Amino acid sequence: MSAGATRLGSLTRVVEQPLHHALGLTDGELDRICDLLEREPNHFELAVFSLLWSEHCGYKHSALLLKRLPSSGERVLQGPGENAGVLDLGDGQAVAFKVESHNHPSAVEPFQGAATGVGGILRDVIAMGARPIALLDGLRFAEPGWMFERAVEGIGHYGNCVGVPTVGGEAVFDEAYAGNCLVNAMCVGLLPVQRMLRAGATEPGRSILLYGATTGRDGIGGASVLASQELGEEGSDKRPTVQIGDPFTGKKLIEASQELVELGLVDSLQDCGAAGLASSLAEMARDGAGVDVELDRVPLREDDLEPWEIMISESQERMVCVTDRVDEVAAVCRKWDLHHAVIGEVTGTGELRAFHDGELVGDIPARLLTDECPRYAMPTLPKETEPAAPAAEPNLRSRRWIYERYDQLVGSRTVRRPGLDAAVLQLRPGFRGLAVSLDGPPVGERDPFRAGALAVLDAARNVACVGGQPIGLTDCLNFGNPEKPEIAWELVQAIEGIAQAAEVLGIPVVSGNVSLYNDTDGRSIPPTPVVGCVGLVPDVRRVPQRWRPGDKVSVVRGASNNLLLAAEWLAAEAELIELVRRAAPGLSLVHDVSDGGLEVALREMAEWSGTASNKLLLAENAADHDTVRFVLAGPEVPEFAEEVGTV
Repeated sequence: MSAGATRLGSLTRVVEQPLHHALGLTDGELDRICDLLEREPNHFELAVFSLLWSEHCGYKHSALLLKRLPSSGERVLQGPGENAGVLDLGDGQAVAFKVESHNHPSAVEPFQGAATGVGGILRDVIAMGARPIALLDGLRFAEPGWMFERAVEGIGHYGNCVGVPTVGGEAVFDEAYAGNCLVNAMCVGLLPVQRMLRAGATEPGRSILLYGATTGRDGIGGASVLASQELGEEGSDKRPTVQIGDPFTGKKLIEASQELVELGLVDSLQDCGAAGLASSLAEMARDGAGVDVELDRVPLREDDLEPWEIMISESQERMVCVTDRVDEVAAVCRKWDLHHAVIGEVTGTGELRAFHDGELVGDIPARLLTDECPRYAMPTLPKETEPAAPAAEPNLRSRRWIYERYDQLVGSRTVRRPGLDAAVLQLRPGFRGLAVSLDGPPVGERDPFRAGALAVLDAARNVACVGGQPIGLTDCLNFGNPEKPEIAWELVQAIEGIAQAAEVLGIPVVSGNVSLYNDTDGRSIPPTPVVGCVGLVPDVRRVPQRWRPGDKVSVVRGASNNLLLAAEWLAAEAELIELVRRAAPGLSLVHDVSDGGLEVALREMAEWSGTASNKLLLAENAADHDTVRFVLAGPEVPEFAEEVGTV
């Protein structure tokens, strides 16, 4: 037995099943690993494979399907495959953005699960060389009870402490999410076009430096044991796999990373997120580069960590950089009081090699961890879907009590706060703006194609309501166990819905995340694709703000969905979005109609405007609102709209 296996002997003693099963690998996957290595892996190597080949990291049940999504366009500087997508905004500016899930950790420990979800998505955007300017969150819980409250507190705590405003999102309550809540977090950042970074390592001989917090046992196995398996009665036993966040260190990490990038001290950055060093170093070693890492150099908070624990720990607030200016990088880390150490170097071997106390404990060709990850085409089985049920009462109430817990203005860019459609952030210098929105399917929607298409349309509608031109999308695909044929079918259908809607709107999907195995005791969540949209606002001074006494109220109607083919329906909806976008700068207020229909939309507009809703005089024909998509208020009624009342 190798020395690495000897050190890891304790790992086998804590399980009563084969080690590879305990790590989430199948018998076939173990055989594949042995074939690729042309030998049996030692325990250290097996632990690394289990993380990189997990569903959470490897996308083995979804990678083939994701190729269906359109991801190219004239603005695209970076599409899927990096830490975040990046679009060119013009004038030398770019926007980096992505949405990710932290569902299983939040189901086990909602405060830390939600908080570290925010921390992780912040670091994904930082790794592109961008400064985070906004956060959005998508929450789906069974009820607005203790678990929901704790998740909201976790989001607010982390975002408020790091000084990034939380400006949008959604909160949905549906019994279908009992036992398996959804916590999706989106981050938006800005960077100069020429400063964009990628994760891959560069020239051999350059140093790999780890900086941020120390490494502990929290989060070990989070990507494989927790995020890539169903939950059950033993869910509380997985609490140690949930990471612990430290937003104050997270804030220092943001500032130090920005300084390193601005001074040109690093070639690449990578977040230590899911799978910790194992994942970040494997990503750096792709495309033929190699990495040698000295694990005994890693700053620890627990001195007795085994090499495999150091390698796969998901302790938060850590970044890895590649540099040939070690002394200057170290000086920046000292300035921000961050632990740091040179832990390895880039090689030309193509191997990910790990050492501890001078002894080789693991040696894996890096491409085997990434390029050779299994790709499964799962059997599908269509199932009958029921029409969307009416939204339950908690979903029709104001969300003010939630978003007022978040700092919405820090950073001094927020032109339009959360609460109605998209938020707007100013692009300085000048008066252009960025509209941002995060939306899932309507409450009760169970048809997966419509769920995907409507998530895209709703996000784009919100951006259009503030006069924004939708330019890019990010998606988070939340589904149950893909090994169930009916769930695999839902995933295929939802991706098709997203793809067709994005194609009709003419905007790419440049980043995203897949969260599968959202099952508790065998029950899967409904198909829940969540979509973030960013849009360009020509002039933030002309963003609709609130209706005023005397404004004419009108509605924009679409055709009944039941009367059109999917392509015709999507084309008609895209046309309405463009008409509203063009008209918005000349209107007092614009709002899309979603859960609760016209009545709820009007109440929300009244609350937003500070006007009593009983002062709104509606015409009799306003009651026919099944096909209403938008409500407009302004001094004049656009020619494509239908007047229904007066403020």
